[in-house]
Amino acid sequence: MIWKRHLTLDELNATSRETMVAHLGIVYTRLDDEGLEAEMPVDGRTHQPFGLLHGGASAALAETLGSMAGFLMTGDGQCVVGTELNATHHRAVARGRVRGVCRPLHLGRQSQSWEIVIYDEQARRCCTCRLGTAVLG
Repeated sequence: MIWKRHLTLDELNATSRETMVAHLGIVYTRLDDEGLEAEMPVDGRTHQPFGLLHGGASAALAETLGSMAGFLMTGDGQCVVGTELNATHHRAVARGRVRGVCRPLHLGRQSQSWEIVIYDEQARRCCTCRLGTAVLG
Protein backbone atom coordinates (compact mmCIF):
# COMPACT_ATOMS: atom_id res chain seq x y z
CA MET A 1 0.00 0.00 0.00
CA ILE A 2 1.34 3.45 -0.88
CA TRP A 3 -0.33 5.24 2.02
CA LYS A 4 1.53 6.23 5.19
CA ARG A 5 -1.65 7.25 7.03
CA HIS A 6 -4.48 4.78 7.37
CA LEU A 7 -7.96 6.29 7.48
CA THR A 8 -11.28 4.72 6.61
CA LEU A 9 -13.63 6.27 4.05
CA ASP A 10 -15.88 7.35 6.93
CA GLU A 11 -12.94 9.12 8.58
CA LEU A 12 -11.96 10.78 5.27
CA ASN A 13 -15.52 11.98 4.72
CA ALA A 14 -15.70 13.30 8.28
CA THR A 15 -12.82 15.68 7.50
CA SER A 16 -15.10 17.45 4.99
CA ARG A 17 -17.81 18.50 7.41
CA GLU A 18 -18.62 22.22 7.20
CA THR A 19 -16.15 22.82 4.35
CA MET A 20 -16.47 23.67 0.68
CA VAL A 21 -15.99 19.95 0.00
CA ALA A 22 -19.23 19.15 1.83
CA HIS A 23 -21.03 22.12 0.24
CA LEU A 24 -20.21 20.77 -3.23
CA GLY A 25 -21.40 17.29 -2.22
CA ILE A 26 -18.01 15.63 -2.71
CA VAL A 27 -17.87 12.19 -1.10
CA TYR A 28 -14.85 9.88 -0.97
CA THR A 29 -15.93 6.52 -2.35
CA ARG A 30 -12.82 4.38 -2.73
CA LEU A 31 -9.37 4.11 -1.19
CA ASP A 32 -7.15 1.27 -2.34
CA ASP A 33 -3.52 0.43 -3.02
CA GLU A 34 -3.51 2.42 -6.25
CA GLY A 35 -5.33 5.63 -5.43
CA LEU A 36 -8.26 7.57 -4.05
CA GLU A 37 -11.67 8.20 -5.64
CA ALA A 38 -14.57 10.55 -4.92
CA GLU A 39 -17.89 11.47 -6.48
CA MET A 40 -19.55 14.85 -6.88
CA PRO A 41 -23.09 15.72 -8.01
CA VAL A 42 -23.66 17.74 -11.14
CA ASP A 43 -26.48 20.01 -10.01
CA GLY A 44 -27.17 23.60 -8.98
CA ARG A 45 -24.22 23.57 -6.57
CA THR A 46 -21.75 22.67 -9.30
CA HIS A 47 -23.32 24.14 -12.47
CA GLN A 48 -22.11 27.21 -14.31
CA PRO A 49 -24.80 29.67 -15.54
CA PHE A 50 -25.46 27.65 -18.72
CA GLY A 51 -26.45 24.46 -16.88
CA LEU A 52 -23.18 22.54 -17.31
CA LEU A 53 -20.62 21.36 -14.80
CA HIS A 54 -18.49 24.36 -13.86
CA GLY A 55 -14.79 24.01 -14.61
CA GLY A 56 -14.06 25.40 -11.17
CA ALA A 57 -16.11 22.61 -9.59
CA SER A 58 -14.05 20.05 -11.52
CA ALA A 59 -10.91 21.80 -10.30
CA ALA A 60 -12.24 21.73 -6.73
CA LEU A 61 -12.86 17.97 -7.01
CA ALA A 62 -9.35 17.46 -8.36
CA GLU A 63 -7.72 19.64 -5.69
CA THR A 64 -9.72 17.87 -2.99
CA LEU A 65 -8.62 14.44 -4.16
CA GLY A 66 -4.98 15.34 -4.75
CA SER A 67 -4.63 17.20 -1.47
CA MET A 68 -6.17 14.39 0.56
CA ALA A 69 -4.08 11.79 -1.26
CA GLY A 70 -1.02 13.92 -0.55
CA PHE A 71 -1.96 14.12 3.12
CA LEU A 72 -2.32 10.33 3.24
CA MET A 73 1.26 10.08 1.95
CA THR A 74 2.72 12.19 4.76
CA GLY A 75 3.92 11.27 8.21
CA ASP A 76 3.19 12.79 11.61
CA GLY A 77 3.81 16.52 11.75
CA GLN A 78 3.65 16.89 7.97
CA CYS A 79 1.01 18.29 5.66
CA VAL A 80 0.73 19.18 1.98
CA VAL A 81 -0.33 22.33 0.17
CA GLY A 82 -1.23 22.65 -3.47
CA THR A 83 1.28 24.53 -5.60
CA GLU A 84 -0.11 24.11 -9.11
CA LEU A 85 -3.31 22.82 -10.67
CA ASN A 86 -3.81 22.20 -14.36
CA ALA A 87 -7.17 21.12 -15.78
CA THR A 88 -8.05 20.14 -19.34
CA HIS A 89 -11.79 19.83 -19.99
CA HIS A 90 -12.75 17.24 -22.62
CA ARG A 91 -16.53 16.82 -22.37
CA ALA A 92 -19.46 18.74 -20.93
CA VAL A 93 -21.64 17.20 -18.23
CA ALA A 94 -25.14 18.56 -17.53
CA ARG A 95 -26.48 16.29 -14.79
CA GLY A 96 -25.87 13.20 -12.71
CA ARG A 97 -22.60 12.57 -10.92
CA VAL A 98 -18.95 12.68 -11.84
CA ARG A 99 -16.22 10.44 -10.41
CA GLY A 100 -12.67 11.59 -9.80
CA VAL A 101 -9.85 9.04 -9.80
CA CYS A 102 -6.57 10.20 -8.24
CA ARG A 103 -3.27 8.39 -8.87
CA PRO A 104 0.30 9.40 -8.00
CA LEU A 105 2.71 10.53 -10.71
CA HIS A 106 5.62 11.46 -8.40
CA LEU A 107 6.03 10.97 -4.66
CA GLY A 108 9.08 12.82 -3.42
CA ARG A 109 10.17 13.95 0.02
CA GLN A 110 9.44 17.62 -0.72
CA SER A 111 6.98 17.51 -3.60
CA GLN A 112 4.31 15.31 -5.10
CA SER A 113 2.47 15.19 -8.42
CA TRP A 114 -0.99 13.69 -8.80
CA GLU A 115 -3.13 12.93 -11.84
CA ILE A 116 -6.86 13.22 -11.33
CA VAL A 117 -9.17 12.02 -14.10
CA ILE A 118 -12.85 12.92 -13.90
CA TYR A 119 -15.40 10.63 -15.54
CA ASP A 120 -19.13 10.99 -16.18
CA GLU A 121 -21.70 8.31 -15.34
CA GLN A 122 -21.02 6.59 -18.67
CA ALA A 123 -17.31 6.28 -17.71
CA ARG A 124 -16.31 8.85 -20.34
CA ARG A 125 -13.32 11.06 -19.53
CA CYS A 126 -14.56 14.61 -18.95
CA CYS A 127 -11.52 16.30 -17.44
CA THR A 128 -7.87 15.51 -16.82
CA CYS A 129 -6.07 17.35 -14.03
CA ARG A 130 -2.56 17.42 -12.64
CA LEU A 131 -1.94 18.71 -9.13
CA GLY A 132 1.45 19.58 -7.70
CA THR A 133 1.85 19.69 -3.94
CA ALA A 134 4.61 20.73 -1.56
CA VAL A 135 5.24 18.63 1.54
CA LEU A 136 5.59 20.81 4.66
CA GLY A 137 6.88 19.94 8.11
